[in-house]
Amino acid sequence: MRRVTIVLLSIAAAAGADKDKGRFSPGAASSYAGHQTMEQITIAAVPFIGEEQARTAFGKVNPYRYGVVPVLVILENGTGKALRLDLEAELVLPDGRHVEATPAADITRVNGVSKPPKIPGQSPLPLPHREKKGPLNIWEIEGRAFVARMLPASDSSNGFFYFQTEYQPGSRLYLTGVKDPASGKDYFYFEVPVEKQ
Repeated sequence: MRRVTIVLLSIAAAAGADKDKGRFSPGAASSYAGHQTMEQITIAAVPFIGEEQARTAFGKVNPYRYGVVPVLVILENGTGKALRLDLEAELVLPDGRHVEATPAADITRVNGVSKPPKIPGQSPLPLPHREKKGPLNIWEIEGRAFVARMLPASDSSNGFFYFQTEYQPGSRLYLTGVKDPASGKDYFYFEVPVEKQ
């Protein structure tokens, strides 16, 4: 009986280690070089483009190798009241061009869509085709996207926005949609420097 108990404890410990392996917990927003505080709301924006840094969030896959800049956004609410989050994000490049965030579900299909081959004399009826699993079709892409819709007082939330572009030093994250849920009033927009750590 004792032997069975030890084996079961070992299995439970191994399962706990696997569970912790997927854990991702960034620091406080103010601990990052690229952060801004306005009206007691602090937001940090960090591009995850280096191999080691990307590994902490996405495992073996680095989205930047596939033309995607994942930007971690950490939002801390120090207002003393809840916030409604209808966030819209754009990456503003140093030359002033704006790149809209791509939904996480679309990122999972980057470099992975296959079209059926065109065959001469083929029927005009559409044939079903399958989407290949792209290299970014991993749970972390959608699982770590910024999805919070409400943020309680004195709390924080984090997640990624994805931009199909190349990282350029001097870029900024333009973020709107932080609202007071009682009045519906928008807080001023945030323009946070996107700086590598």
